[in-house]
Amino acid sequence: MKRLGQQKVGPFILQTNWQQASIIVSSSYDPWYNLAVEEMLLHGTQQTDTILYLWQNENTVVIGRNQNAWKECRWKLLHQEGGKLARRLSGGGAVFHDLGNLNFTFIAPRKKYDLDKQLEVILQAVAGLGIPAEFSGRNDILASGRKFSGNAFYKDGDRAYHHGTILVAVDFARLGRYLQVSREKMAAKGIDSVQARVVNLKELKPGLDVNLVGEALKASFRALYHAQGEEVVIEGFNEKLRDLCSKYTSWEWRFGETPAFDLTFEERFPWGGIELALSLRQGHILKAWVYSDAMEPHLIESIGPRLQGLPLKKEAILAALAELGYLAEEKAIMQDIIQWLSRRDL
Repeated sequence: MKRLGQQKVGPFILQTNWQQASIIVSSSYDPWYNLAVEEMLLHGTQQTDTILYLWQNENTVVIGRNQNAWKECRWKLLHQEGGKLARRLSGGGAVFHDLGNLNFTFIAPRKKYDLDKQLEVILQAVAGLGIPAEFSGRNDILASGRKFSGNAFYKDGDRAYHHGTILVAVDFARLGRYLQVSREKMAAKGIDSVQARVVNLKELKPGLDVNLVGEALKASFRALYHAQGEEVVIEGFNEKLRDLCSKYTSWEWRFGETPAFDLTFEERFPWGGIELALSLRQGHILKAWVYSDAMEPHLIESIGPRLQGLPLKKEAILAALAELGYLAEEKAIMQDIIQWLSRRDL
């Protein structure tokens, strides 16, 4: 992206109290740095309005908060070929990023978080470039019936973000080379390959590049949010950002534990797939892991600890899940999980 006329500052801007909507651009193509900045913007600022954060990653696979890294991508091949594996805070599925892709994040206080308005920024931006688009399903934006943007969401306390990809000129050969999408997921979407489902905006509008799409996105955001503030480019580190980068770089965050499971159960629902993996000892659940590309990461993370220590009996497991607290928007997911396990033989 061109950065002519932009103000370059260090990460001290992350501690500024913004009163107006702002546009922030990362100067880095490193996924661990960019995700660290995203989390810093989410928790380390006191702004009272919405931020649009734009960033790009080079040769990267980013997996969802609750996904199994060993299953979602060919990470050894990715590393051998100079790529990076990253894990984000939000739920959802694995995505491939290169410099033909533009990432966006809307960061806001919960009271200002407005998904419809945020999506309208994207839709108006691409419409202004001559490409009609629509939001579809749980997290996709489509043009000509194919996906060019996948979205995910994260809420924590009084803060929230909505982020996603915009495929402009992505190398689909590398996308297919690194991602390992399950047959069940492709069958659920009625396709036989990842490439068959996605489209670059450049294919629909020859001559487009990431810079043009980025400028359209900024203009749409300024118009809808009445954003008058100067655009800012983030670069460098402070102590907090270094700590967050260490987290996103770490093996523990990206891969987690890789134990040998005694029992695994898998199923796919309209809201995503789920895998329940159990380690057992003397008829009891020693530990439970739950992997999913569901959009509700906190709910998925709460299931495993609730099952730990229980006898391996269906009645005990279902009773524990029935007592699990959840938000209203998570109710359908919990009902599906309980009904699924009630039909399984344990």
